[in-house]
Amino acid sequence: MPPQPVPVQTDTAAGSPAPRSLTRSIGVGGGTLLTLSCVTPASSLFVLVPPLFGSLGTGTALAIGLAVLLCVGIAFCYSELGTLVPSSGGEYAMVSTVVSRFAGWITFMLSFIVILVVPPIIAIGVADYLAVAVHIDPSVAGAPVMLASTGMGLVNLRSNAWLTGIFLVIEIVAIVVVSVLGFAHSARPAAVLVRPSMDGVHPIALVSVIAGLAVALFVVQGFSTAVYLAEEMREPHKTVSRTVFWTLGVSAVVILVPVVAITLGVPDLATLGNLDLTALVVSWSSSTFGTIVSLCIAAAIVNAVIVMVIQNSRVLYASGRDRAWPEPVNRALSVVSPRFGAPWVATLVVGISEAVLCFVPVETLSGVTGVAVVALYLAIAVSVLWARRPAHRRPQVWRMPGWPVVPGVVVLVLGYVLVSQSLLDLAITAGVLVISAGYWWGYLRRRPDRWLVTVP
Repeated sequence: MPPQPVPVQTDTAAGSPAPRSLTRSIGVGGGTLLTLSCVTPASSLFVLVPPLFGSLGTGTALAIGLAVLLCVGIAFCYSELGTLVPSSGGEYAMVSTVVSRFAGWITFMLSFIVILVVPPIIAIGVADYLAVAVHIDPSVAGAPVMLASTGMGLVNLRSNAWLTGIFLVIEIVAIVVVSVLGFAHSARPAAVLVRPSMDGVHPIALVSVIAGLAVALFVVQGFSTAVYLAEEMREPHKTVSRTVFWTLGVSAVVILVPVVAITLGVPDLATLGNLDLTALVVSWSSSTFGTIVSLCIAAAIVNAVIVMVIQNSRVLYASGRDRAWPEPVNRALSVVSPRFGAPWVATLVVGISEAVLCFVPVETLSGVTGVAVVALYLAIAVSVLWARRPAHRRPQVWRMPGWPVVPGVVVLVLGYVLVSQSLLDLAITAGVLVISAGYWWGYLRRRPDRWLVTVP
């Protein structure tokens, strides 16, 4: 028997006033600036890609290219569900509405793993690029970045869209510079891009490249931010899908091009195994130029963290508004600033928690994040297969071409990528989900007035 659709909440408990709604103030332009900033082309390139070079060598560009291709199908799924359920809850709101409350809760926990772990990983990366001016312990550098970004997240979204747009220009300039220098110093043919190797002699198996797709998906995953902003977009049935695809297209170019340039331009392939991008830029140009590029990268990382705090606070705000917690917690998390229109309590909770996580060893968390991202995409792809039942035939919903073939293929590929990850990372993620299921069975399941998805 197919699962029944979840009731949609449009107000709070009987007799209670409705909470202040988020303000619809941005269109495709502002939404694209924010989502591109969340893809964080520069921070993804300069923080997440170097470890990928260390494991895949010249196969890094191939892995990212395959991830982008897979993300096209995932973007179809997000666009359809994001216009069907335009809620700031993002993935969990979509899955709860289309599949079931329990499935939505598990999806929420997957997204919560990602939103708590990714910003600290990005924030501590700023230390490597500030090293041209001052040497700071990565954790000590990352925590202030998180706290400053939290402060920015407390002001209105439109102001942040313009600020992050300025930072985005800076990081695009840094990416263009690295790309031009890499291609200008090209030392090998383009054929190495499709012949994965660490040293040009010993090949890397294709199965290893596929296993690396989890991290590669992590590199380009920010395009889904559009669905978190659906409640603050004008005409979301139009702007959400356009923002998703514009973001994915632009980010694919600005990430893949410099990766190709670096692969072709490093003096020797052994350099890829322990890539120091600042030193590489200096070897291509001068120490002064390398310093300027490094400071631009540091600015891009700050930009990325600001947008992540904005995105993540909206998810926590939505969970409180949708009554996932005991009532005092729900009331606090769903408070919206009357002056700036931002969920300030949720923003503070997210930002301070992520500042603390800057002092946790990144190695213990990064693998789990890759697993959570893949599992989250898998949940969305499975859910969109249920999205065209009669209960969900609503006007003004963007419909993907090629349904159900596209989501079916995405499910098969993501399933294979998921089982290719390390047993430890899978076990840790599964452990978090088991605890989450315990909270569901012990608290939420018995309370039908809890965990009610709000769709404005």
